[in-house]
Amino acid sequence: MTIEEIYQAFDQIGCLTFATIDGDYPETRIAHLFAWDEEGLYFRTMTVKPFYKQLKETGKISICGMSASPYVRIGEDGLPNFEPGYTIKATGDVKEISFVELQKKASKKPIFRLGVKDTIKYPDTVTFCIYRFKGDYYNYDYDCCSRDHKIIRRHFNFGNFPDRFKGLKINVDLCTKCGKCEEICQSINFKAVYQTKNSYAIDTGKCDVCGSCSKACPVNAIESYC
Repeated sequence: MTIEEIYQAFDQIGCLTFATIDGDYPETRIAHLFAWDEEGLYFRTMTVKPFYKQLKETGKISICGMSASPYVRIGEDGLPNFEPGYTIKATGDVKEISFVELQKKASKKPIFRLGVKDTIKYPDTVTFCIYRFKGDYYNYDYDCCSRDHKIIRRHFNFGNFPDRFKGLKINVDLCTKCGKCEEICQSINFKAVYQTKNSYAIDTGKCDVCGSCSKACPVNAIESYC
């Protein structure tokens, strides 16, 4: 995903959960992103808030949101029903942007003008840039209303943020090609497990990391990376 696509996915949601670190515990609050450029994603706060203090002390942020109905309905089968939608999250590093820098950006890109106007109205306002981060976009349609599989997942990384693989992989040296992993994955409509020439593999773009294939494998060939 491009930085513009990432911003638009967050912006469509609007209000997001912003998490910071306060000592030994996480702190959350609702805020929103207001701009993007090739340097990152931008949001605002005030210097008198704990939010500002925590950002300056750690330089770390994690944000997430959901574009869908927030209601969970229980069906006749006793299981939860979710309307199709998507979630998106990002974790990374932040830096404070001076008002002069913000004005320069606004002179080149209109989307930043909101930040300038808000800072003039509320002089204690400051802007932060999430300048490098990693994250995941998770589009779900659990009832397969618009496609034949439940999810589309995309991992993204901006600014070379330290990253590593998280999810499930099939160890081809242990796999006996019994096919039970593919069978269970197909039956619950994730359809992430597929057959290769010598073994089986998992399409991370469709995998929910539900663990069903791992439970079904008789030789523990499916490994979890957390």
